[in-house]
Amino acid sequence: MTAKDIQIEPQTTQNPAIGENADLGKKEEAPFRLPRTENCAYRAHGGAYYVGDSKKVLTSKPFKRLAGKVQLILTSPPYPLNEKKSYGNLTGETYLKWVESLATVFSDLLSDDGSIVMELGNSWEPNRPVQSLLALEALLAFTKAQGAGLRLIQQFVCYNPSRLPSPASWVTVRPLRTVDSFTHVWWLAKTDYPKADNRKVLRPYSDAMKSLLKRGSYNSGARPSEHHVSEKGFLKDRGGSIPHNFFELEPMDSDRPVRLPNAFSLSNTASTDFFHRACRERDIVPHPARMPAGLASFFIEYLTDRGDLVLDPFGGSNTTGYAAALSSRRWVAIDAQKDYVEQSKLRFLDPLLNETTT
Repeated sequence: MTAKDIQIEPQTTQNPAIGENADLGKKEEAPFRLPRTENCAYRAHGGAYYVGDSKKVLTSKPFKRLAGKVQLILTSPPYPLNEKKSYGNLTGETYLKWVESLATVFSDLLSDDGSIVMELGNSWEPNRPVQSLLALEALLAFTKAQGAGLRLIQQFVCYNPSRLPSPASWVTVRPLRTVDSFTHVWWLAKTDYPKADNRKVLRPYSDAMKSLLKRGSYNSGARPSEHHVSEKGFLKDRGGSIPHNFFELEPMDSDRPVRLPNAFSLSNTASTDFFHRACRERDIVPHPARMPAGLASFFIEYLTDRGDLVLDPFGGSNTTGYAAALSSRRWVAIDAQKDYVEQSKLRFLDPLLNETTT
């Protein structure tokens, strides 16, 4: 079976929070439907996936209706590599100009308090054991693009110790460099105060904090850092601790459990198990650069509410759309490579999605 043979059954139930005319408990200024165009590959669970060049699609007439409607653009664009990959990355100066040109397109789509979150990996100079500045230059070009009105809200780091040793030429073939094991995640917006609530993405308390809450006391007073800790400031159980901007996808220390935000848990396990199994059963090679599903769920929960619209202009296997559907958000995805669009249908065969609509 090939990806083109995958069929998505019509939904037997509809989650009212992600319906096309959802009643969100508030009066909508302009109810809208997602564009119905010939390049729409499929529609499922409050969203739609379109085939084509993302910039051309998003600036086309049918997509004008999305202007100011998107609450979150969450994506992992083709990385700023200095060599061509199968998923269609540009290189060098061409990449910088392309990234800069996307800024105003994305900004126009955002709501006034919307966010852009981009995962960008590192790149290396061709045939040299020297890290390239291309990723940082791309971020600066995008953020400073004239007319976009963007600013950097916060940086996140996603650490994955299971990544293969790379760049292989300088890590394994010649033991000169260490393993490149993390990606940057950049959060941008048009305002200093985009919609966000860290109480929705708390991480589990440590054993020490649980003991403190049970004991009801701790060492208060002055610290060497000159901070003053109040007597009762840490005694209120808030359901978890505030998340950090460093995501440890696997334990760095086997004796210390990873305490990722709770938003990571559901989609990470469900998406990895079902999607990989479904690809293996059909002899389909999955997209080689997939965003971790838990990472997508974290930002969707953190920066949006039920019924909000989430866009991924470089959808690939549609991790973003899947995570948005799990969280009762509407979604739009776009990708130029039809094979990846077709294989993404497998995500929406996951029985877990039907459980979220009941």
